[in-house]
Amino acid sequence: MGSKTLTMPPNPDSNPDPETIPVPKHTLGIQSDVAFSEASKRLAGRDLCSIADLSVEEMAAIMELSHAVKNHPEDFRHALDARQMVMFFEKASLRTRLTFETAINTLGGNAIFVDQTQSPLGERESIPDMAHNIERWMSLIVLRTYSHDTITEMAACSRIPVINALSDLEHPCQAIADFFTIEERFGSAEGIHFTYVGDGNNVCHSLMLTAAQLGAHCTIASPKGFGPKLEIIHKAIEIAESTGGSITLTQDPIKAVTGADAVYTDVCTSMGFEHEATRRAPLFKPYQVNETLMSLAQPHAIFMHCLPAHRNAEVTDAVLDGPQSAVFDQAENRMHAQKALLLMLLGGAKRISNSRSRGIQARKRT
Repeated sequence: MGSKTLTMPPNPDSNPDPETIPVPKHTLGIQSDVAFSEASKRLAGRDLCSIADLSVEEMAAIMELSHAVKNHPEDFRHALDARQMVMFFEKASLRTRLTFETAINTLGGNAIFVDQTQSPLGERESIPDMAHNIERWMSLIVLRTYSHDTITEMAACSRIPVINALSDLEHPCQAIADFFTIEERFGSAEGIHFTYVGDGNNVCHSLMLTAAQLGAHCTIASPKGFGPKLEIIHKAIEIAESTGGSITLTQDPIKAVTGADAVYTDVCTSMGFEHEATRRAPLFKPYQVNETLMSLAQPHAIFMHCLPAHRNAEVTDAVLDGPQSAVFDQAENRMHAQKALLLMLLGGAKRISNSRSRGIQARKRT
């Protein structure tokens, strides 16, 4: 890969420069009542292992429902009465665990947490045997694992929905919440110039796919050898062709951030790759999001991070705690977006007519 590789603009004649890519004229977001209803019916009983499992219409419906449950929580307080959700986590968690537990509890259901950090799933009992037991007692399974294969195997064996709450390949719940945050700030993700700077990891993969589904222009800046997987790139390109979005890959963080509406980064070394930290540190130093790099983005640009952050490593304190930072809005929105997912997969979704106006004014920081 050269210093910059454009993998898919909106059409073959488009200019790949972020400042000149035209915003698509079609509207992807707000749907008709029929389209929302049909998407909801298709999602009921389904798994969410990957963002690629969703159609463009289904993603739009999830986004709309996320706005509804945040703006009108009282309308959903008993939507999942008596539903039981079990969470098996092989990795430590703050946001994912608490937001899922809070989400289902405030919808009327119940959460059960099983700590698998000392015993990987499938070690004590096979995944198929676990699935056939759990489906007799529970309504839904949430998995946070090292191997993506664990999630897909559980989904294949279980008769109840399975949600990927993080694997080595993707983090779909994070990406949905992040683009929900973007919609709150900008009204729509369509046409937004979204830049991710750093490791082409699981979070990056889900962000690329979500950006493509929502018609955003997504640029990924990573060091050589640390870009996203080709299978994800190809799938994101395929989706972007249908939505007017674009996917751009580069090794130049300055060019990537220039003119961006949202700048996102993540840790340079994800869980499970701690042994590579020393080797990675000098390679990722030029990709640190600091005040100088952030100044190249649009004046209205927001800074995003999935957290936890390694302060003054991939991002400086000045940016993380600065007025452009949206990191704690992202964290809050994990709960609302996951409420929408639970409602969709468990058949509790409904449309609130006055939830269609999706953008809100960003709250002033004090």
